[in-house]
Amino acid sequence: MPTTHRYYLSVADLANARGSEPSLAFEGIGPEKLASDLADALRSDTLFQQWKAMQPDPDEVAPSLGATDPGVSATGKQTSDRADIELVTTLPMSIVKQRLNWLIGPNWQLRDMR
Repeated sequence: MPTTHRYYLSVADLANARGSEPSLAFEGIGPEKLASDLADALRSDTLFQQWKAMQPDPDEVAPSLGATDPGVSATGKQTSDRADIELVTTLPMSIVKQRLNWLIGPNWQLRDMR
């Protein structure tokens, strides 16, 4: 049975947090929307397939990069100085990082993991 990870993430400036590729980037407002979009990006391979199609040789992309977790859950809340996301998934941080970077670029921080 896969190990469940609980990631605690924060985004200091969510209003300006966007990935470098506009067609993959987060377009919402608020931590709840980011949590929802991140969960969707980890639950299905839709975002991965969009990214893969943009690669010079899509057939050479390792299928393992498209890993998904149908049971993922995420919640978001705004604090006085940042947006906080709590993510529960069986996926490793490497996959979470990949999807976060597509959505909001390097504008996030891993605060804790359990």
